[in-house]
Amino acid sequence: MPSPEERAGTKRKSERLLSLDILRGVTIAFMIMVNNNGGDSAWSQMHHAAWNGLTATDLVFPTFLFVVGVSIVFSVQARLKRGESRSTLAWHTVRRTVILILFGIVVNNFPYFHLAHMRFYGVLQRIAICYLIVELFYLFDRRVWTKVALLGVVLAGYWVMVTWVPVPGAGMPGKDVLYLDKDQNIVAWVDRQLMPGHLYEDWDPNNAARFHNVRDPEGLLSDIPAVGTALLGLLTGLWLLRPKSANEKAMGLAAGAAICLAAGFFWSIWFPLNKKMWTSSYVLAAAGWSLTAFVLFYWLVEVRGWGKQGAGKALAWPWLVFGSNAIAAYLVSELMDGVVELSHLKMHYLGKAIDPFDYWNLKLLEWIPAPGWGAFAFSVSYTALCFIPVWLLYRKKIFLKV
Repeated sequence: MPSPEERAGTKRKSERLLSLDILRGVTIAFMIMVNNNGGDSAWSQMHHAAWNGLTATDLVFPTFLFVVGVSIVFSVQARLKRGESRSTLAWHTVRRTVILILFGIVVNNFPYFHLAHMRFYGVLQRIAICYLIVELFYLFDRRVWTKVALLGVVLAGYWVMVTWVPVPGAGMPGKDVLYLDKDQNIVAWVDRQLMPGHLYEDWDPNNAARFHNVRDPEGLLSDIPAVGTALLGLLTGLWLLRPKSANEKAMGLAAGAAICLAAGFFWSIWFPLNKKMWTSSYVLAAAGWSLTAFVLFYWLVEVRGWGKQGAGKALAWPWLVFGSNAIAAYLVSELMDGVVELSHLKMHYLGKAIDPFDYWNLKLLEWIPAPGWGAFAFSVSYTALCFIPVWLLYRKKIFLKV
């Protein structure tokens, strides 16, 4: 008679993984927190690394992309089992990509949409592009070795491009210009040619000749290694489909985490970890941490049964609410400031009229003597506020599926 672990390992392949939903929920909640971290007084781990390096905040976006990759496997398998054709799924993938890109443009530019400086790159846009490439590839080619081969090509190819392609007007990286220079690198140069005046970190329009913060962390060329992040998620999903026990799968995930971490940090000796350029070493190291988090939830939920009943189920509930409507949660968190701005609602603090979120942040910093804890309290309270509309959607069984 099969053990509970064996039954868990051979459950229907179309069945949703509760552990993956929880990881998605934790990730989107932390994304909201770090995007609204309370300002300069927040702990260093609540900020992105200034350039080279890695903080907890730098792991949020790649973890979400990793989850997208894992989810592709289960989504495609389930829909094909229901009898949907590949052409129908391909069309849905393209449509969803377009909608995500449009959502991303709205998020970037709400509420004013100044055409002269609209930002067209962004978080949702990167997710959309990686989703499109990886899902279509998996839809028409299920072989594992082709995914591993593409992973190697995008990571090695990006390293070669950044290391050996001269930067026009600057020269060879590491010889004529500092290797991975903030502004004078091939990734930033391409974005300046394609989207001048439309970048996240843009130049002074009155002195456009100066190289000053002229780059975009979600630019075009750095989409190449980001595809690698989604591919690592896809390979994880393929591993989970294998006819093995849940314990064996957890051990495989742990081994994958160790390999990615070791490879990423070893490569970083020559190709530094850098989230804003999404370096290949960063792809591997970040995936290692994503796998570490996933294997923890997988072992707790799928092997030990935590989160499915009793106190564990109650603890898992808020993350499932966030995880079941991750796009809606992200949109709420990003658009809320703009809605408040349009309302012209102001609060008075020390004789100045400021918006309610700034007021709440300053009051928390006033009440909590430790600045780091005050900023953390703001980020938690902002995330809790975002939870309310997502919870209402969850209660009504309304899920934003594009």
